[in-house]
Amino acid sequence: MSAAQSDDDEGEAQGLRKIIHVDMDAFFASVEQRDNPGLRGRPVAVGGAGGRGVVAAASYEARRFGVRSAMPSARARKLCPDLIFCKTRFDVYREVSRQIRAIFRHYTPHVEPLSLDEAYLDVTEDIRGIGSATRIAELIRQRIREETQLTASAGVSYNKFLAKLASDQNKPDGLCVIRPGEGADFVRALPVRRFHGVGPRGAEKMAGLGIGTGGDLAEKDIAFLRTHFGSFADYLYRAARGIDLRPVRANRIRKSVGGERTFFEDISGGRALRETLETIIGIVWERIEQAKTRGHTVTLKLRYADFTLKTRARTVPHWVETQAEFARLGHALLEELLPLPQPIRLMGLTLSSLESDARDERGPDTAQLSLL
Repeated sequence: MSAAQSDDDEGEAQGLRKIIHVDMDAFFASVEQRDNPGLRGRPVAVGGAGGRGVVAAASYEARRFGVRSAMPSARARKLCPDLIFCKTRFDVYREVSRQIRAIFRHYTPHVEPLSLDEAYLDVTEDIRGIGSATRIAELIRQRIREETQLTASAGVSYNKFLAKLASDQNKPDGLCVIRPGEGADFVRALPVRRFHGVGPRGAEKMAGLGIGTGGDLAEKDIAFLRTHFGSFADYLYRAARGIDLRPVRANRIRKSVGGERTFFEDISGGRALRETLETIIGIVWERIEQAKTRGHTVTLKLRYADFTLKTRARTVPHWVETQAEFARLGHALLEELLPLPQPIRLMGLTLSSLESDARDERGPDTAQLSLL
């Protein structure tokens, strides 16, 4: 479905939300190309250029060679010998992210950032009287281009899962709408690799079980999925049917603030793990600052290639108030686990026991969100 298919008839399904997912196109790399005209049109990677570095982001020119985020830099260089590496500039990325979020909040107060470069917006309440969620998405993309000289893709649908899938459908600089009644059919045709949280190894495991598409996944009952995917099964069962009841949470009081990333290839080398952790630390600390919170406990999460999960936490008696200390604790946890018994496919880091915990009278909530 394209943007030309207006959602003016969204009201046909009473009570459904109108959700927009906005995702900046190759954000870190695009900022580098914007600020350095000599990089425009050339393959660019942001991240560590060393032999055991990891790509944090890749321009679309680099992606044509197969370069992807979370890929070892050595492999990226083999795929694209002319690849240009740029060091991360988180201060610049954060400032651009603040500009973009100001645009979002012009159209709705219900903005849930996922990372520096993407967010969910609930525009069910049309505060500007624009009349269409699709039109709001178009206006947001237009303003981002005018005010930042960057492009964004957007997905419009009636729940968060579908909106996120839609934003990836016509990248880069695209817009896709999934209207009420279309979600299950849309998901059925997709390869499972498109499902958020299913990495290359997960897709490989599914292929071995005869699961290649959302339709194949929908044919498996919950007992089968739990046998093979454990706690991930419930998400897969709902996703295969286009179901997602999560609300957009703009100002939630969090029990933890963190982030995780699934690797393009499983990694185990100490240097690659340390560089990846450093990237995660930078992005997560931005979330901590945005939340205006501090905490006592730092937790490292590793998911091994066989899908088993390992966590290690450290609690300190004082508040963790600086990025330097957050980084020190995170790296200390990683060092305790090295050398790893097997490669990992996912790494995550969180700060919990937050200052706001005592004021939270609701059930547990976590902000463990994917990166990039």
